[in-house]
Amino acid sequence: MSNANSTIVSKVWAFCQTLRDDGVGYGDYLEQLTYLLFLKMAHEYSLPPHNRNLNIPTNLNWESLLNKSGEELEVHYTKMLRELGQSKGILGQIFTKSQNKIQDPAKLFKLIKMIDAENWVMMGVKDKGDIYEGLLEKNAEDTKSGAGQYFTPRPLIKAMVTCLNPQPMKTIGDPACGTGGFFLAAYDHLTEQNLDKEQKQFLKYHTFRGNEIVASTRRLALMNLFLHNIGDIDSDNFISPNDSLVADNGDRFDYVLANPPFGKKSSMTITNEAGEQEKDDLTYNRQDFWVTTSNKQLNFVQHIRTQLKEDGKAAVVLPDNVLFEGGAGETVRKKLLETTNLHTILRLPTGIFYANGVKANVLFFDGKPASKEVQTKEIWVYDYRTNIHHTLKKNPLKYSDLQEFLDLYLDGNTAKRKETFSEANPEGRWRKFSYDEVIARDKTSLDITWLKDKSLADLDNLPDPDELAEEIVENIEAGLESFRAIIASLKG
Repeated sequence: MSNANSTIVSKVWAFCQTLRDDGVGYGDYLEQLTYLLFLKMAHEYSLPPHNRNLNIPTNLNWESLLNKSGEELEVHYTKMLRELGQSKGILGQIFTKSQNKIQDPAKLFKLIKMIDAENWVMMGVKDKGDIYEGLLEKNAEDTKSGAGQYFTPRPLIKAMVTCLNPQPMKTIGDPACGTGGFFLAAYDHLTEQNLDKEQKQFLKYHTFRGNEIVASTRRLALMNLFLHNIGDIDSDNFISPNDSLVADNGDRFDYVLANPPFGKKSSMTITNEAGEQEKDDLTYNRQDFWVTTSNKQLNFVQHIRTQLKEDGKAAVVLPDNVLFEGGAGETVRKKLLETTNLHTILRLPTGIFYANGVKANVLFFDGKPASKEVQTKEIWVYDYRTNIHHTLKKNPLKYSDLQEFLDLYLDGNTAKRKETFSEANPEGRWRKFSYDEVIARDKTSLDITWLKDKSLADLDNLPDPDELAEEIVENIEAGLESFRAIIASLKG
């Protein structure tokens, strides 16, 4: 991020600290910022040289905010949000169910003036995008709000996109797209290529399709895509508010990139006969699913396999339980091995996600035509977890940390790959396993490791005390989450 952009992020974010004293959280602040930024940019597009008619009523446009203050501004802003939410196109989608969370008119006035001082349309696409992404990342750092669960580390996303290497005129899907991080990384990857006019149009309007059921997160995603020049201010949106797991909507993609939400169970809140609210496990009865289960991640794996074209490629972040759980988990793993080419697993370290204690992996698999033959012949595992220590503040994951894996991945060409593990080099992190070896494992477990944990044996090479402390906290919190899940299941 450039110094100028960093300054704008700092300035806009510093104002958030003032609002927090009034009880406005990070997420609420970012939402208000989204509304105001969108209106300011719409206003800029209506001026020369753009001269675009964006069908925003004069009494609800950006200029209508500038000549008001005090209670008059607060009343007008509240009315504006309510009425714009009934508009068509991306305008209505951005403002759907919008509310004013800034109760002090003086602070709202100051925020409006701060946004008005910048010319957002004149900024480069990358500049605007970097600023908004910077704000989203700061929002994710607020672990208490839970916003971090929608924020996949950008270096990991970039590495996954590099591996899939998406090509022009191809479609990209994400059934749980959060704030749109995978789409933006794929967009950046594609714009680095020398695209012709037709390819640029396809990229802007037809490449991306996703789902996000959390209204506030979907709003941030729509704004994020818009600021990165994906779609238009008056075009249809690319992100559905529907639960992608409910049904197969017929969409098929050349690439699927996803990090489905953490937490094993899908549930909905219902009101029982006593008038009390309780959670009820959701199961999805779909003909295209191999097994019916309330395990959210297993359902996403099945759904993504359905969405993938016969020659499509997928890269999906999944927690460890998907790799070793019995029952439905074993069924899904076996079927995935049989019907797709699950060729690569990247084991991720702890300390890289904003949600504590997450042990996750990236599964890379390719779609295949229906066949009686098992499609997976071998699985390559890269262990970037054992003896690796990351923390969000002191040692965050960098793209360069994954460079060895990227070099060994070879664009998915398994025929050219060479193991770094051998009897002569037992510390090699890159190892191949045949289908027969995997299927013979207990429950067809894909939770495969072979490296020795040095911290258990070498007391002279322990991580720094603060890293150890963070790791202990993460493990305790992960254990507590597991116990809560057990208690919830016991209560039925």
